[in-house]
Amino acid sequence: MNKVELIQTVRALLADNKGLLAMDESISTCNKRFAALGIPQTEEMRRRYRELLVTTPYLNESISGAILFDETIRQQKSDGTQFIEILINAGIIPGIKVDMGAKPMVEFPGEKLTEGLDGLPARLAEYSKMGARFAKWRAVLAIGEGIPSKECIKANAQALARYAQFCQEAGLVLIVEPEVMMTGNHSLKKCAEITEEVLQTVFEQLYKQHVLLEGMLLKPNMILPGLNSKIPETVDGIAEATVSCLLKVVPKAVPGIAFLSGGQSAELASARLNAMNKQYKAELPWALTFSFGRALQEPALEIWRGEDANTVKAQRALKHRADCNRAACMGNYNSKIEQGFWQEEDGNRR
Repeated sequence: MNKVELIQTVRALLADNKGLLAMDESISTCNKRFAALGIPQTEEMRRRYRELLVTTPYLNESISGAILFDETIRQQKSDGTQFIEILINAGIIPGIKVDMGAKPMVEFPGEKLTEGLDGLPARLAEYSKMGARFAKWRAVLAIGEGIPSKECIKANAQALARYAQFCQEAGLVLIVEPEVMMTGNHSLKKCAEITEEVLQTVFEQLYKQHVLLEGMLLKPNMILPGLNSKIPETVDGIAEATVSCLLKVVPKAVPGIAFLSGGQSAELASARLNAMNKQYKAELPWALTFSFGRALQEPALEIWRGEDANTVKAQRALKHRADCNRAACMGNYNSKIEQGFWQEEDGNRR
């Protein structure tokens, strides 16, 4: 483990208020999104879509790193140029999702445990040789009647910590993603309680594995009520609850927190991140940034719909969303910035 290199990579990922593009969807997840829009679910269509993403002009102005999937890191542009080479040449640091997905946890109905530790050191070595400089592992925790159990929380935290240790040994910055899901009807308070317990347990396990906190990023959920909750929450209320929770449990040694979007709309994810930075940035020991998937990609995907004629406009939409979120990292996001992409000659939204 080269501590200096790890810390330098983390600083580069957090530099200039930039964030990460999460384009690490599994084949099945990508196919589901394609199916919803009538796009053929083939490897070639996935390749074409990812080419659209990685070749977006000036994306590096707001994006510092991109999280890839095993299929993606091996794919090429139509002219034969590797995607990972395109990213590196654009000044975007490539990373890789290395977990093998969340599977049902035996004897714990409704709960899941993320797999992928078997053979992980060899896979990390291969990805590092290919040019990846950081990795990501996601744990999934649902809120429901009696769940998540302490056993599920601890098992996922232990897996995250073991992955983290392997990453550092391989010389890769690690992104730890314990996601408390938005699904359900739970309250904002319940989400805060569960998220606090999850993060506390995760950091306990990271300490036990002697993980270098300065060489990692945390990728948590924001504190949000369940999607089926009938209690409305304001943007400022969510910002306050999220920052309050994180201050309780995230050590000061962690350089940055890159939020997942977790099913939020693109605009709400930006607005909530903006509120946190606008109100609390000066008081926080770590940077607050974004590592969004759907909240960055969805507008572009809806425009593209598998049609090459839509590529340029789809890329503009992706760049716009990245710019909106960079503005949110500075506390400068507002309706004028949001509407910038949509201004047409007739003054109407698309």
